[in-house]
Amino acid sequence: MGLKQIDHGTPEYDQMVALRNNLLRKPLGLGFDEEELKQEKDHLLIAAFDEDEMLGCCMLCKATEDTLKLRQMAVLDNLQGKGIGASIMNFAENLARDKGYKKIMMHARDTAIGFYEKLGYKITSDEFIEVNVPHHVMEKILI
Repeated sequence: MGLKQIDHGTPEYDQMVALRNNLLRKPLGLGFDEEELKQEKDHLLIAAFDEDEMLGCCMLCKATEDTLKLRQMAVLDNLQGKGIGASIMNFAENLARDKGYKKIMMHARDTAIGFYEKLGYKITSDEFIEVNVPHHVMEKILI
């Protein structure tokens, strides 16, 4: 498995949009609009690959001067629990540190809280509903 930062507008990016759509949006009856995807050109786009197949992905976008927000974390259903998500998160944290950020935060679906807690993230909010799914804000200080 290889991890890398990918560029907006490339065939790899199209693969990332398809993966996120299939795993995160379609099950909720949602999709993407062009304006939303255009805004992603300023995000850090990260993906895990086996050869040319994308196994998982996430995005980091600037929240504040010292904080990045993790968005759209997804790993193929049949590969969850095999360390791919943890590898993506480790790569994302190292990339954030290298760029001088001190913290990563996210709106974590409640079903993913245990995964993020194992990686050192802490819940910092009450439950709220986003895209019709319960979420909590989670954060980790990057050391």
